[in-house]
Amino acid sequence: MENITDIIDFYLIAFSEVSGPKFFLFPTFLFLYLICLLWNMLIIAILFMDLHLQKPMYFFLRNLSFVDVLYISVVLPNLMNIIITGNNRVSFTACFTQLYFFAAFACTEIWLLTIMSYDRYVAICFPLHYVLLMEKRRCALLAAGCWASGFFNSLFVTVFASRLSFCRSTQIKQIFCDIKTLTKISCGDIQEFQTMILVESFLMGLCPFLLILMSYSKILANILCLSSIGQRKKAFSTCTSHLTILLIFYGTLLCMYMIPSSDHSEDLDQIFSVLYLAVTPTLNPLIYSLRNKEVKNAIHKIFFKNLFHKIHK
Repeated sequence: MENITDIIDFYLIAFSEVSGPKFFLFPTFLFLYLICLLWNMLIIAILFMDLHLQKPMYFFLRNLSFVDVLYISVVLPNLMNIIITGNNRVSFTACFTQLYFFAAFACTEIWLLTIMSYDRYVAICFPLHYVLLMEKRRCALLAAGCWASGFFNSLFVTVFASRLSFCRSTQIKQIFCDIKTLTKISCGDIQEFQTMILVESFLMGLCPFLLILMSYSKILANILCLSSIGQRKKAFSTCTSHLTILLIFYGTLLCMYMIPSSDHSEDLDQIFSVLYLAVTPTLNPLIYSLRNKEVKNAIHKIFFKNLFHKIHK
């Protein structure tokens, strides 16, 4: 097939198996997007305003909420525009710009979740040295490292992907410009690119995952050594929110990129994409606010008590 990379436009074919009008999808995605923005911005505001939440764990949570807002904003507004207007044409530049920012925020989130597991490890296994080991400057450097690694790594992946040759198959059966789908429609020799993807999967997928497993294996061993059941419950309760988010994020990500291709893989990819692009960023602040007593108390104190006082005044 003729290589038309120089004049290419892509076409996002999202939810092709959905029969009939797709307008019901717009309010669904709009609802998820608004809830994600509302809850994440609420968490960010609460963590800034409450002096009791100026701890390393909440500093990283603030970064995570900010990433989630950017992460979902890369894809959903454009997807909703396609659903409403029916114009699914995406230029080469726009497609790879979306790919760049999506990969940057995804990698940043992966490393933030990894650093948060290390934070829990230090808090439970070295409680007396926690303040020293997780002091403000070190936390700021760790967070900056997460952002920098995400953006620099994404630049490398995007430049590499933009060098692929694309043929007459310009239909991307996905809700956004995804590296996996772009590989499927590329032509020519992609062995070098696939090798790069394997290296990326190791560095940005397996390595953080192994670090998280190491942290939680140490945490579990430390919790089991505690003599009091109450102490065990208290120690484990500080990790449940983070563990829940890890299971949802890594579960959907692994299902998306590790399931072998089949006749229905494209439809499954779109479902899993919605889960980790729209549902996960929406659930993250809800999980933290519903399962964390300090966050719940801060929300109650700042909003409900202030509102109560204003009404009575």
